[in-house]
Amino acid sequence: MIVLGIESSCDETSVALVKDGREVLSNSISSQIKIHEEYGGVVPEIASRCHTEVINPIMKQALEEANLSLNEVDVIAVTQGPGLVGALLVGVSYAKALSFACNKPLVAVNHIAGHIAANFLTHPELEPPFLCLIISGGHTHLVHVKNYHTYEILGKTRDDAIGEAFDKVARVIGLGYPGGPKIDKLAKSGTPCIGLPSTRLEGLDFSFSGIKTAVINLNHKNPDLNKADLCASFQKTVTEMLIHNIEKAIRQYQADKIVLAGGVSCNSYIRTEMDNMAKKWNIKAYYPAPVLCTDNAAMIAAQGYYDYIAGKTADLHLNAVPNLKIGEKR
Repeated sequence: MIVLGIESSCDETSVALVKDGREVLSNSISSQIKIHEEYGGVVPEIASRCHTEVINPIMKQALEEANLSLNEVDVIAVTQGPGLVGALLVGVSYAKALSFACNKPLVAVNHIAGHIAANFLTHPELEPPFLCLIISGGHTHLVHVKNYHTYEILGKTRDDAIGEAFDKVARVIGLGYPGGPKIDKLAKSGTPCIGLPSTRLEGLDFSFSGIKTAVINLNHKNPDLNKADLCASFQKTVTEMLIHNIEKAIRQYQADKIVLAGGVSCNSYIRTEMDNMAKKWNIKAYYPAPVLCTDNAAMIAAQGYYDYIAGKTADLHLNAVPNLKIGEKR
């Protein structure tokens, strides 16, 4: 089964073709990072306009790379939410038009479920159930993935998402946008020698506003502070916060697999520490290839495949839902 996926939830326009939910035939992505760098973050109206401009050529590129025609596509899957409403509407409208014009089934995909499914593309042997840590600019969720459609949220952030904390820290210390990759790079030349607050909550929830504020205040009080050391210290502390909750979940659920998903799962330090933790607990750690960590349509097509074979299709009344929760359909 060939699924054409469409992703436009934020600042990447992407179209992909995936076979049987596991094999990427093409994954074309147009990133807007250079455009939004000037503003220090994503400008929703600009993002929507850029999606409109490039989505048609990106689809043609994806079909050419896969050496397929629209007639050979079996299903069209699109991100319904969560995301920026204007950006989402571009992809949803385009998918509905394709579905109608080509008489193809339409599937609405949850963006967060798509991030989880990215792991199936990198690790074809991976099967639920497993624990998944979703870390991105908008989300920090610890989820028990029971099967391809059933998710139990064990913990989530009570304030800032971890990716948002990375971006704000990077902006304050002068690294610019996007913050995650720049902090990861600079931290490699630093030493984690600066004490920062680590928030530990009862249960499995997270909180990153405290450490974000502490870094900002330190930088304001001492602008000559070594930026590499500050990045290394920030990165180490937030990673320890993640691992603390994962280990609690491993004990509670007797998990034998931990999966990372989302843009922040590209972070090299987090990956290394996750590997070390997995060895300690004698479990397996999985994370997507870097190109599949950030927003892309291949992950949407992969999840769309499992949604379709479960009978979860949409009609032409489909609308974008910017605050869609994982496991929720509207």
